[in-house]
Amino acid sequence: MIHGGVVMETKELLVKNDIQTVKDKNVLSLFSGAGGMDLGFEGNFNVLTRSLNEEINPHWRTEELDSKWSKLAPTKFSTVFANDILKPAQLAWQHYFKRFGINGDKYNLNSIVDLVRDYENGVNHFPENVDVVTGGFPCQDFSVAGKRRGLNSHKSHENKVVEAGVPSVENRGQLYIWMKKVVEIVKPKVFIAENVKGLVNLGDVKDVIQKDFSSIGDNGYLVVPARVLHSGNYGVPQSRERVFFIGFLRESLRDEALIELSKEHISKTFDPYPIQTHYLPNEPNNLFEIFDNRKKFVSVKDALIDLEEPELSDDLAQQSFSKAKFYGKHCQGQSEVNLNGLGPTIRSEHHGNIEFRRLSKENGGKHIKELDKGLEQRRLTVRECARLQTFPDDYEFVWRKSKNKEGLSASASYKLIGNAVPPLLGYHIAKRLEDNWKLYFGE
Repeated sequence: MIHGGVVMETKELLVKNDIQTVKDKNVLSLFSGAGGMDLGFEGNFNVLTRSLNEEINPHWRTEELDSKWSKLAPTKFSTVFANDILKPAQLAWQHYFKRFGINGDKYNLNSIVDLVRDYENGVNHFPENVDVVTGGFPCQDFSVAGKRRGLNSHKSHENKVVEAGVPSVENRGQLYIWMKKVVEIVKPKVFIAENVKGLVNLGDVKDVIQKDFSSIGDNGYLVVPARVLHSGNYGVPQSRERVFFIGFLRESLRDEALIELSKEHISKTFDPYPIQTHYLPNEPNNLFEIFDNRKKFVSVKDALIDLEEPELSDDLAQQSFSKAKFYGKHCQGQSEVNLNGLGPTIRSEHHGNIEFRRLSKENGGKHIKELDKGLEQRRLTVRECARLQTFPDDYEFVWRKSKNKEGLSASASYKLIGNAVPPLLGYHIAKRLEDNWKLYFGE
């Protein structure tokens, strides 16, 4: 772990502004991408102060960097294994996570199917003593924006086209089965699986997946009812909804926790899902009594504060944006962002599907003051998309190839950002689990 310029081993004591944290919970990350969930589980990164609600979570901030930015406290979790088949994801992840003292060798590029097949053949890639498994299994086949093939995906686990009409447990739409197999192998106390909201409305897919997860180890895991979380309710400046599945190892749970988590309506105390901290546009702040202390949502204008125009910035991620022309408002991604509202869902597609930071007057642009200053029509930059996803500015997404370093392109970075769990949402999930750990497991 890198902290204050000093390299420390994981599980060593971290001290910051009188806050002491022992990194003693090991996390195995699957379908890791650029590590949005991993970063959330590590903590210790910068976020907008407006994205925090200290009335609800007073212990989250270690320091206020200035009037606009704060640093989140580190968590007790440490990433011990990460995995994805995308080389750009590995490059970005290794480049950033080295600041936490995490060895890049912990990121494995093999398909999850191959990892499990190797294990079955006597070659074990997975570490021991795993406490938590996380994974955002591929979502293209469940997404409303995609072809919604669901469990009958036409793509393999290596993202290659398979024979038409021949569903397979190795297809992309059924990779959650392989996440289930990993959970069976490493036996974590908790697993957390994530996917797009569209999965909920795709026939009985949600129920099938929840039932399959529940069957791990001969019904060895208690899977609480899946829930859709809106990122805007957690200080993320983006309209992004995802469904989460959370499962607990029954034999590790305290008796009281097993009883409470088995209830149809879990009490607020034992609920593993994070408490909302912000209300959404057009949503009354006093909708429920428990939410009376929520803050206003974080807007696009809040998120993009102090970012210079691409031609003035020395950040390659801010200099980089899609040059795709305006196709007309009937196509996806052809609108401009509402600066006073939540940002659009940042998608993994790039090029022509990235929304416009501003449109010209001829194309219906509404940011007249900016246009009158001579600012031109353009799409969101890579950095602006990263801001809307709550990746910190010190997470590099675009760099040029050099003699000793592979390059990372803007198009690859757009995809990595769009595929990620917003790190701040991941932090909410991690901190809720951390705060309830003794309640669940008595340790």
